[in-house]
Amino acid sequence: MRLGIFGGSFDPPHLGHLLPLIDASESLGLDQVRLVPAATQPFKVGRAGASAEHRLAMTERLAATVPGFQVSRAEIERAGLSFTVDTLAAFRAEHPQAELTLLLGMDAWALFEQWREPERIRRLASIAVLARGDEPMSDGRGPVGVELLRTRRVDISSTELRARVADGRTIRGFVPDAVADYIAEHRLYR
Repeated sequence: MRLGIFGGSFDPPHLGHLLPLIDASESLGLDQVRLVPAATQPFKVGRAGASAEHRLAMTERLAATVPGFQVSRAEIERAGLSFTVDTLAAFRAEHPQAELTLLLGMDAWALFEQWREPERIRRLASIAVLARGDEPMSDGRGPVGVELLRTRRVDISSTELRARVADGRTIRGFVPDAVADYIAEHRLYR
C-alpha cells in the first residue's frame, strides 16, 4: 500500500489544501491519503482560531469528498506539541509494510531542517514537496533528496477565510459546503 500523509493546522481546511493533494495522490499513485490535523503545531503555538476538535471535524468533512482520503486523529489524541516524526513513527508501527510518503507544501519544506529529527523523518518516509503552479524554488532547483511535484495553484488561505467569516462575507466556493455549514453552525471565526 502506498500511503500519503499530509499534516497541518486546517484552520479551516479548504480547497487550496484538497486540490493539490488530489493532484499529488494521482501523480504518485497513492492508494490512500491521510490528513493529520495538528493538536498544536510547534511553529503556530497560540495562533489557532478553532479548537483541535473543531479543526478535526472540519477536516473530516473535507476528506469525505474524495475516495481514499481519510483523517487521522493521531496528533489530536497525542498530548503536547505535534511533531511529524512522532506521527510518522506511529504510522510506520501501524502499517509496517506500507510505503509512506510525507506530503509537504513549499512553505513547510522551507522550515523542514528546523523540525524535530529531520533525518529520522527521511528514514521513516519518502518526501514529496508540492509546488503550486509556478511557485519558485528558493535556489532555482528542486529540493535535494525529495520528489518535487508541480500541482495546481489555488490561491486560498486559511487566514483569508477566517477574515472573511469575521467580516460576515461568504466562504462558499472556497470550502466544501459541509465545511461552510459546520463553521456557520458552530459560529467559528467570529
